[in-house]
Amino acid sequence: MADSPKKEEMLALSVDNRDLTVRLTEHARARRLSLRVDPINGCVVLVKPRRASKKAAIAFAEDKADWIADRLAELVLPVPFADGTEVPIHGELHTIRHCPEARRGVWRENNHLNISGAADHLSRRIHDWFRDEARHVIIPIAHSYAETLGRTVTNISIRDTRSRWGSCSADGRLSFSWRLIMTPTEVTHYVIAHEVSHLCEFNHSARFWSTVDQLIDDRREQTQWLKEHGGDLHRYGLNEWKNNPSGLRSQSGALRGIQSTPQSGATQEPSDPVS
Repeated sequence: MADSPKKEEMLALSVDNRDLTVRLTEHARARRLSLRVDPINGCVVLVKPRRASKKAAIAFAEDKADWIADRLAELVLPVPFADGTEVPIHGELHTIRHCPEARRGVWRENNHLNISGAADHLSRRIHDWFRDEARHVIIPIAHSYAETLGRTVTNISIRDTRSRWGSCSADGRLSFSWRLIMTPTEVTHYVIAHEVSHLCEFNHSARFWSTVDQLIDDRREQTQWLKEHGGDLHRYGLNEWKNNPSGLRSQSGALRGIQSTPQSGATQEPSDPVS
C-alpha cells in the first residue's frame, strides 16, 4: 500500500516570469528532493523527505526553473466538453453538438455526439454518458472473458482513474477507467483481457501473458498505442490546467520528474499503466 503524504501545502513560485502554484508534499519514505509535472492537470509537485527543510525544497525547485518551464511547454492543452469540440469515441473523433431544443438526452449520430438540454449541464451530461457507455461496453466483455477462462468476476466498477487503465483485486473485483471508451475497440479489449487474466495469474509471469493471448491478438500493438496516445486522453473534459501553461501537445502522457541526484537532469518514465 502506498504511503499517504504526511504534510502538504501550496506554494507560489515564479518560473520564466510566470507565477506558478507548486504543491509541496512531505513523504515519510522519500529519500531525496524531487520534482514532477502532472500532465493531467499541469500541477507542479515538489516532494521532500522529512529531514529536508522547506527552504531547501524551495531552493531546489527554483534551481530547476528552466526544467519546469520546459515540461510545462510540452503539456497538451485541455479539451473541455463544450459545443463544437472534438472527442474520441472508440477511436473515432466525434464533434460535440449542443441541441438545446431536443429532448433526447445524449446520442451519437454521424460522428456527432449530440446533447440536449441547458448549456449549464452539457459537460456533466457528457461525463455521465461516457461512464454509462463504459458500463455498457466493458462489463459484458469482462464477464465473457472470465467465463472463457472459467473464472468469476465479483464486481466491476467504472472510475476516472489517472494512474491505471484497469485493475484487479485478489477477491475478483475489477475496476476500469471510463476513458477506455475513447480508445480504439482493440485497445479496450486488451485492457479488459489484461485485468480478467489476473483472475488466473495475479502476476505478470509468462503464464499470465499466455492467458492474455488466449483472449486477444496483437496485445503488443495495443500496449504500444496506450503508451503513445493514452496520456492525451486525460485532457478531455478538463476546463483548464492548474498552471495554465501554453504549448503544443507532448509526445508522451507520462508523469515527468527529476530528483536531487547527480543525474538530476534525467527524466523518469512510469511503468505499464495497466496493472
